[in-house]
Amino acid sequence: MKMLRVITSMNPSNGGPCQGIRNSVPALKNLGVHTDVVCMDDPKSNYIRKDDFQIFAVGASNGPWAHSKNLIPWLEKHIGDYDAVIVHGLWQFHVYAVNKVLKQLKKSKSSNLPKVFLMPHGMLDPYFQKAEGRKIKALRNLFYWYFIESKNVKNADGLLFTCDEEMRLAATTFKPYKPKRTINVSYGIQAPPANNTLDDLIFFDKYSALRGKKYLLFLSRIHEKKGVDILLEAFNKVYANNASAPLLVIAGPGMDSEYGKGLKQLIDGNQFLSQHVFITGILLGEFKWSAFYNCQAFVLPSHQENFGIAVAEALACRIPVLISNKVNIHDMVANAQAGIVNDDSLNGTIKGLNEWANYSETQKEVLKNNAFNLYQSAFTVEASANKLLTELKNIL
Repeated sequence: MKMLRVITSMNPSNGGPCQGIRNSVPALKNLGVHTDVVCMDDPKSNYIRKDDFQIFAVGASNGPWAHSKNLIPWLEKHIGDYDAVIVHGLWQFHVYAVNKVLKQLKKSKSSNLPKVFLMPHGMLDPYFQKAEGRKIKALRNLFYWYFIESKNVKNADGLLFTCDEEMRLAATTFKPYKPKRTINVSYGIQAPPANNTLDDLIFFDKYSALRGKKYLLFLSRIHEKKGVDILLEAFNKVYANNASAPLLVIAGPGMDSEYGKGLKQLIDGNQFLSQHVFITGILLGEFKWSAFYNCQAFVLPSHQENFGIAVAEALACRIPVLISNKVNIHDMVANAQAGIVNDDSLNGTIKGLNEWANYSETQKEVLKNNAFNLYQSAFTVEASANKLLTELKNIL
């Protein structure tokens, strides 16, 4: 099978969707699937040639719609070479472009018509229509849905979701919502390097101030949606008067945003936080895995998370996760007793941190074992690749 992935960008700093592609391609290759990617990146970008699969970068996109004058011509020339096309994300030009080219091929009665699937990656979650500060964007989405995106969804051969909760929520946000089929294909991550092959102290070589210190780890984009502000406030309330308080490591891109600058001001203006919060920026490769292996727990009080690759990565490293009930795999974490789940509020985050602080070492060890067992049973990339391929073969 030849598969094409269409995505706005493969820049690692964009987070989940492009990392999900990088996770799945090797496993699919082992199952006989050849995967190419087309994206709207500058072909000279330093991250384009680092992967061992073909990425066709057609040139940087423009504007909030991510328009590219080169994408449609590329698709017209090449889309018929593939059996299946997976379009990652919604609301942007690349989804419209794929639908337009397919209409042209159908009109010309071409025999080379691939099956096309849309993977929303949480972009149909009702959160984005209800969140504070998004009223104008929510209104824009309503118009765009009615005139364009609902047709793209209807014309696709199916919608692919990462978990049941994401699939359930997607059906509640917009009307008309009439996909041909909806499929939970799950999501998986590549196994982290084992402790005996990774210098698991490399993180401390780069950040020597953390050496020998206990810390909680937040690793994700620095964005309002992720609840970093309430995490900082909750961390201060729970640990400020605790002589044995751990550090809190904030890792991820986005500290240069207005939201990130506000967080920095909050940290600098608080004596406890300024001494106990450590900001690293984005962590990749061995530095990321070393940060996971050496933390006590992973924290993510997100207001919306369609899956949470970093959550699965923590589980794979035997790290318990302290997450909100807006992370769509929260029920799996709770049922497996692999972490602590609470509301995505200040009180909920305080409750989760207090629960963790009061756990005995024996209880924490049980959570660690449960975390790894959950990863092995539900989130390996091999299981996800098998599920995706099985579902696609049933349709092709």
